[in-house]
Amino acid sequence: MELRSPIAKVLIVLACLVVVMAGIKSASTIMVPFFLSIFIAIACSPIIHWTGRFGVPKWLSITLVILIILVFGFLLAGLVGQSMTEFRENLPQYREQLDTEFSWIIEKLAQYNINVNQELIATHLDPATAMSVATNFISGMGGVLSNLFLILLTVIFMLFEADSIPKRLHIALSDPDMKLKHIDRFIRSVNSYLAIKTVVSLGTGLIIGTWLYVMGIDHFLLWAVLAFMLNFIPNIGSIIAALPAVLIAFVQYGLASAGMAALGFVLVNTIMGNMVEPRLMGKGMGLSTLVVFLSLIFWGWLLGTVGMLLSVPLTMVVKIALESREESQWLAVLLSSAGDKKGKA
Repeated sequence: MELRSPIAKVLIVLACLVVVMAGIKSASTIMVPFFLSIFIAIACSPIIHWTGRFGVPKWLSITLVILIILVFGFLLAGLVGQSMTEFRENLPQYREQLDTEFSWIIEKLAQYNINVNQELIATHLDPATAMSVATNFISGMGGVLSNLFLILLTVIFMLFEADSIPKRLHIALSDPDMKLKHIDRFIRSVNSYLAIKTVVSLGTGLIIGTWLYVMGIDHFLLWAVLAFMLNFIPNIGSIIAALPAVLIAFVQYGLASAGMAALGFVLVNTIMGNMVEPRLMGKGMGLSTLVVFLSLIFWGWLLGTVGMLLSVPLTMVVKIALESREESQWLAVLLSSAGDKKGKA
C-alpha cells in the first residue's frame, strides 16, 4: 500500500484522530476549563465591542462583564444548593406519598386483571432515582466551577488579547484570507447561537417556573433553573429537565397534576424550541438533527457535562474546519442540514 494512496491517507487521519481524542480525554481536567473559557470569551466579546463604541475603556468593560458573571454564578449556585438541600430533606415524605399513589393505581389496574409489581415500579420511579440525572448534571457543573478562578482568569486574558489575535493570524497563516474568513464565520455563528440559545433558555426557565409555581409544585425554582440550564443540551435536555418535576407533581397531587405539569413542559418546549428559536436563529448552525444528537453523545463522552453544553458549537468548529479544505468538503456536506445547500463557506 503506497503512503499516498487514498486508503492510506484515511487510515493515517483516523489514527491521528484517535491519538488526539485520547489526549483530550486524558487531559480533560485541563481541556474542559480551556474550552469553556474560549466560548465564554467569544460570547462576551460583542459586549466589549458594543461598550467600546461609547468610549468605555476596555478594562472597565471587562471588569463589569466578569462581575456580572460572578454575581449570576453565585446566585445560581446558592439557589440550586438550597433547593437541593430542601429536596433531600423532603425525600422520605416523597417516598411515602409515592407508595400511596402507586397503591391506588395498582388497585385500579388489578380490577382489569392487570397485575403490577409495586416494589419494582417504586424502585424505578423513586424521586431520588429520577433526580439522579439532574443531580449528576449539577454535580458535573459544580466540578467545573471549582476551577472558576482559572476560567475567569483565562477569559480576562483572552478578552484583552482579542483585538490582536486576527493580526497575528494574518501574519502566521500562509493563506490568511481564507482562514480568517472561516474564523470570522465561526465566531459569528457561535455568538449568534449562544445569544439566541441563552434568550430562549431563559424564557423557557421563566415560563416553566411560573407554570409550576401556579400549580403549587415544590421546589419550582429548582425545576426552572434546570429547565434553563438543560435547554442548552440539544434534543434530550428538555426531557431530562421535565422528568423530576413531573414526578414531584405526581407525588404531591396525583396523576392529573402530573399530566398538567408534563403538558406545560411539552407546550413550552414546542413553542420555544420549534417556533421561537428557529424564527430567531434562521437556518441555525447548519447541522442536521442526527448530527446534533450524535455530537451530544460524543462530546458528552469526551468532555463530560461541559461537552454536552458545547456540543453544537464544537461540532461547528469541526464542520468549518472540514469546509476549509477542498478534499474534506464532502464530509462537511454530510454534517450539514438538508436546508444548508452550501457545500463550502
